[in-house]
Amino acid sequence: MFGHIKDEFFRGRTWPDFESFKADLDDFVVHWNTRRRQVKLKGLTPEEFRRQSLAA
Repeated sequence: MFGHIKDEFFRGRTWPDFESFKADLDDFVVHWNTRRRQVKLKGLTPEEFRRQSLAA
């Protein structure tokens, strides 16, 4: 995951202070773990996939 963070989150960005950086990083991790669509999950988000697995 760190390689993806470097490519999709860090590269070309700066933050005025640590608190701004931390808030943005927290948002990115939530996005990564719950809202991003994945081909290997047939276009579902991880959150949708987990919900679907629990319903079965």
